[in-house]
Amino acid sequence: MMRASRTAAVALGAAAAGVAVWSTVIERRLFTLRRHTLPLLAAGAEPLRVLHLSDLHLAPWQANKIDWVRSLAELRPDLVVFTGDLMGHREARFALLHALRPLLERTPTVYVHGSNDYYGPILKNPVKYLLEPSRKSTRTPDLDTEALSRGLADLGAVSLNNAATRLTLRDTPLELFGLGDPHIRYDDPAAMRAARAALPTEEDAAASAAAPLQLGVVHAPYQAALGELLDAGAELILAGHTHGGQVRVPGVGALTANCDLPTAQARGLSVWYDAERAAFLNVSAGLGNSIYAPVRFACRPEASLLTLEAAR
Repeated sequence: MMRASRTAAVALGAAAAGVAVWSTVIERRLFTLRRHTLPLLAAGAEPLRVLHLSDLHLAPWQANKIDWVRSLAELRPDLVVFTGDLMGHREARFALLHALRPLLERTPTVYVHGSNDYYGPILKNPVKYLLEPSRKSTRTPDLDTEALSRGLADLGAVSLNNAATRLTLRDTPLELFGLGDPHIRYDDPAAMRAARAALPTEEDAAASAAAPLQLGVVHAPYQAALGELLDAGAELILAGHTHGGQVRVPGVGALTANCDLPTAQARGLSVWYDAERAAFLNVSAGLGNSIYAPVRFACRPEASLLTLEAAR
């Protein structure tokens, strides 16, 4: 009996060690591209490919992540959307811009910031993370977010932090709008609405014949923020922040979304709706994690390639 108990304990210990090695050393480096196809375009429109990246939490020494992100330029997307938390270390900005340069130099890009683009990482209690979402920090922001924004702008990226823009891709007009990070209460729906109202009126009658596709962007998918984007007419909403739960239980899924989003929607494509409207919602599980929580289990780091096409 004692020998059987000892054998069971050894086996359990070996299994726990295996899970620890897998989640801290292997899985969090298994970068994955998720693909979805959405019937959002007008009849006869050419397909559009949108590359959605989020939550890189990049540290300067993460060469394999940098190389993988740079390789995404080979996909030749029509649009790149970043949904925040690109920074993962106070000294990451130059490495980050190096990682993003191949994409941004050839592709129209929009972005919003997340809390980790304002605040450097600190050690936190992981149990508290599972029990309740953290909210606005009482610390003074300690990252040079303005320098990050300038670096992104120099590469051609357009900020959607409580802002809006229009562009045309493959003859399809798009209107893109976004909110600052609700997780730290930087979202300002009134400013977003004002930015949309200030967009220039389309003068080309032929170009204005087709209604633009409405795309909403936010870092943390709090329900109130999703509601604001839905009210603004978004047909597709892109978000990040959740890390897909970061640690998922097979057969159960995410244990937390780190916000009030239902955990069933903490990763991947779903639909967000109210009594009057509905939109596709893609929540990226992101490509990284805090340097103080280097773990992923049953939740590979990911980017999303969304192919928008005409309904059949």
